[in-house]
Amino acid sequence: MRLGCIGDDFTGSSDLANTLAKAGMRVVQYCGIPDKPADPDVMAGVVALKTRSIPAAEAVRQSLAALDWLRAQGCEQILFKYCSTFDSTPEGNIGPVADALAEALDAHKVIVCPAFPGAGRTIYQGHLFVQDRLLNESGMQNHPLTPMTDPDIRRWLQPQSRHGIGHVPAAAVMAGPARIKAALAAQHAAGHRHIVVDAVSDADLLAIGQAARDLPLVTGGSGIALGLPANFGCVSAPVPWRGQPGKAVVLSGSCSTATRAQVARHKAHHPAREIDAAAVIEGRLGADDLAAWLLKADGLPLAYSSADPAQVARIQDRFGREASATALEGFFAEVARRVVAGGVARIITAGGETSGAVVEGLRLCALDIGPEIDPGVPALRATPDLVLALKSGNFGAEDFFEKADRLLRSAP
Repeated sequence: MRLGCIGDDFTGSSDLANTLAKAGMRVVQYCGIPDKPADPDVMAGVVALKTRSIPAAEAVRQSLAALDWLRAQGCEQILFKYCSTFDSTPEGNIGPVADALAEALDAHKVIVCPAFPGAGRTIYQGHLFVQDRLLNESGMQNHPLTPMTDPDIRRWLQPQSRHGIGHVPAAAVMAGPARIKAALAAQHAAGHRHIVVDAVSDADLLAIGQAARDLPLVTGGSGIALGLPANFGCVSAPVPWRGQPGKAVVLSGSCSTATRAQVARHKAHHPAREIDAAAVIEGRLGADDLAAWLLKADGLPLAYSSADPAQVARIQDRFGREASATALEGFFAEVARRVVAGGVARIITAGGETSGAVVEGLRLCALDIGPEIDPGVPALRATPDLVLALKSGNFGAEDFFEKADRLLRSAP
């Protein structure tokens, strides 16, 4: 294994694996830390953790354990993958995990670059944009677990880290890899260990990848991986896929603006059932009831708890943020187990926490990476008879659910 990756959620990890696979690497996404060595033909291993919203100390512990396994596989470079909207709180977890990995690897010029231009995430003058909006005006300020209220990644990261935060501006990035390397060295000399690097195009990310050739640790969104495979001699190639016939369902727990638009479009044409969060938390709605409805419904049925921010806030005020999230994740996990037991062969999910709950609920160990459905979202094969699409909340076109099912059930 040449490149080792640590992801802080399951959707982001599949997004990263998709980027590497398209660039010609043989990639496997591991669901948690494996308990055995990787196959020798795996060039890039993505260890998907569920550490984005847990206590920082536990996120650090799990990330270091993943690092130990990846180093034992012979990895020459480590990539710490977080969301392209930098989902975190002022207390962590991105900073503490980046600090711990940097210290373990003796890394002193650590790139911080959540940019993913293909999905509309760009960094300019250290500020993160979603399409033409600053991060804190994009809807991410209403995220139920990690509300993003400041678009300046330097300011957001500094309280999380023990180290100085530097910056490489767009002008240096656009001047090419040599200039980027010189700027990183200058920021390191100025006392900065984590260095936010601007990127407004895929060309910028390719240049950053070349500049990162000899760095032991890189951090960022999946876009930062665009330029890394070439450093290992890889070239782009089609990603093979075999479609999976049978029953399909959609499970959506994301409250993002993009997912709510996808839900609205889908339920106008397909069976859909809204999940009452209070009913789940109070035990008035059971997973067996919802699973039975999904299995009986025709077409591509959707079960969703994708409420607007005001409704989410009312539920959190009533039951508590942690209790609400835990109850819904457990509910989605149990629904996934029941529909698979009932013969479902294709599952499409929306939302990082929901996707993680489904993967953990099904006790999946590894996912083979298929072709891209929409930017950042690949088809995934979990077993010979089960395929998945794990969509981050803000990703995908409005017809994503239909598009995903078309690819999952047939060859691209």
